[in-house]
Amino acid sequence: MTGQNEGFIKERYILVVERIREIAEETEIAPEFSDYFKKTAFFLMRMDELLKQAENGALFSMDLSAKKALNHSLYEELLEGNYENSYCNPAYSVKVLGETYGAFLSALCAELRSLVAYAYEKNVFCMLIRMELFLEIYGVFIIAKQEKGQPVLNELKEIYASFVFDYQEEFMEEAVVSSFTTKQDFARQIVEKADLNTLDYLYDYGEYISDNECRMAEFVNSLPAETIRLMADTFTEGYRKGFIATGKDISIKKTVNIRYFIGFERVVREAVKNFSKMGLDTIINRSQPSFFLGRNVQKVGFYSTQPNKQFECDHEFDKVLYFSSRFFTRKLECYKTALDKYKSETAVFGGPAVIEEFGERPFSPIEKEEAYRLGKEERRLSVEYASKAGVLLNRYVKGEERSFTIIAFPTPAIGEQFEGIFTETIQINTLNYELYRDMQQKMIDLLDTASYVRIKGMGANKTDLSVNLWKLENPDKETVFENCVADVNIPVGEIFTSPVLKGTNGILHVSEVFLNGLKFENLMLTFNDGMVTDYSCSNFKDTEQGKRYIKDHILHQHDTLPMGEFAIGTNTSAYYTARKYKIGNVLPILIAEKTGPHFAVGDTCYSHEEDMLTYNADGKRIVARENEISAKRSEDMSKAYFNCHTDITIPYDEIGELTGVCENGEEMPVIREGRFVVTGCEELNRPLDECSFTI
Repeated sequence: MTGQNEGFIKERYILVVERIREIAEETEIAPEFSDYFKKTAFFLMRMDELLKQAENGALFSMDLSAKKALNHSLYEELLEGNYENSYCNPAYSVKVLGETYGAFLSALCAELRSLVAYAYEKNVFCMLIRMELFLEIYGVFIIAKQEKGQPVLNELKEIYASFVFDYQEEFMEEAVVSSFTTKQDFARQIVEKADLNTLDYLYDYGEYISDNECRMAEFVNSLPAETIRLMADTFTEGYRKGFIATGKDISIKKTVNIRYFIGFERVVREAVKNFSKMGLDTIINRSQPSFFLGRNVQKVGFYSTQPNKQFECDHEFDKVLYFSSRFFTRKLECYKTALDKYKSETAVFGGPAVIEEFGERPFSPIEKEEAYRLGKEERRLSVEYASKAGVLLNRYVKGEERSFTIIAFPTPAIGEQFEGIFTETIQINTLNYELYRDMQQKMIDLLDTASYVRIKGMGANKTDLSVNLWKLENPDKETVFENCVADVNIPVGEIFTSPVLKGTNGILHVSEVFLNGLKFENLMLTFNDGMVTDYSCSNFKDTEQGKRYIKDHILHQHDTLPMGEFAIGTNTSAYYTARKYKIGNVLPILIAEKTGPHFAVGDTCYSHEEDMLTYNADGKRIVARENEISAKRSEDMSKAYFNCHTDITIPYDEIGELTGVCENGEEMPVIREGRFVVTGCEELNRPLDECSFTI
């Protein structure tokens, strides 16, 4: 942005703020809407004051108690107990403002919440345009009163849609810059320069800070330097090894994107140093604050405890207000323009390095009638856009050149035994990978001779699946399964493959699973030739509501998805820890997928990397890298990928059998009644034998 543009933006901003300030004294709007607009105007005035404090430095020089009080006041409207009477809540907004305008005005109110983050980052432009949108909507209500009528809802929606359409170029550039360049160093400055011995710095992000973040930071600060180095080294070495394991050249990469939970700064600071030694500069971006740019319950960037997950869910589909073929065409064009503008930066982007947290209580959202929902056409458009955007991104950030790593740690939200769980998690993340590699190879050697795998649940688990396997042409030099140790997915412990879809049939059932921060009870998926044909869960009394929940958060709006992965998790130590502390229901999928057989719906693990040659430690080439869907990539890339991949794990104590079956009918059991039965894998059963459950 040029100096002239900055000056013009500042002039516009001053005028907008002056106009909003006048609303508090005005009576030019219908009385039933007065409270909404006055309260929203007051919030915007608070955001202006916040911006001024950020610009003059007062915001960051307050003492701890003042920062804490300010943070609470900024988010108290969304907290449980207050949200019920907030215009950000579509149910309350409809109740007070009526069915015609309630949901729409609630969506506007929710989007304006993004100004908290923009004020902390001194992003005047992003604040300005949203304030202008508010004033334009307010103006329609004033004119309606003057004409002794009511605003036309379609006119309001058109203003909203036009705003998002017109600013799409700026939105897409903002998204690309924050994700793939080092131009925005707001969080990087905190990580590298803040005094981490106090808790003051936590509040300088502008995110909601709860007791969870404070206790997390205090605990991390109490750890010995060698423990911090161990955590950081495990994390960054996993990233480096990921490139080596897949035959990719890390030397051509210049940047890495670190994503983390606020409170882990001491570990992140050490990781930044480690990556610098590898020649990688660190990008740190905020998890998206704007619903216009994809904000939802799943966070990508730095983030904190959400003040209210229901708020995120209530507004996840506000985008229906501007969804159209015309909009998506423009969005793709603007995305391409932004990617092209920063193509030199995207070319050297190595991929994300993610520190996940776990411990929050499972969350099941309430599906509110008042909240916006996607219709059939909007779902189709959403799926089509995601597919095309994924193909487009892969041209600039090539799958065959990038990598990633993910590691997870508990936060104090997990309960009173947090410190013990944290210590055991470090042990799990640093297990002897060679021991697991060798045991896993014995399973692979067995299953490489199988035609398919039969999986059956036991007890209340209704799983009854047959997974068709790739057939080897040269068994001496080829393998069906990848032997996965601790590189891209930490901790160690799984073998996985891409199933042949035709002939993969049956029912997958799990009593309880926690996916992307959401709880699913009695999740059941039915497969026919590898494709999901039916699904259900018991989260809701209304079965159709349960289906919508699955379609929104597992199928990601697709009518069906393939089984993209079949894997056997072998980290029985992680399973033991989960049982010991009774935390199985809050484990992230990163760890949970290692605690039993798991199945992913969506793309394979080799999405956009099918034609690369990769090998296991025994020198055999991994050949099961595609399925009948991804094989279409040479004809039409948009039909080859779904741009999603969700793992669903069946715990050991729900597995009756997992058996490889040869073409001649010979059976080779791998797991029987919750225990590994492959010769040479007895060590895996030791943690299982110590568990309190009874097989």
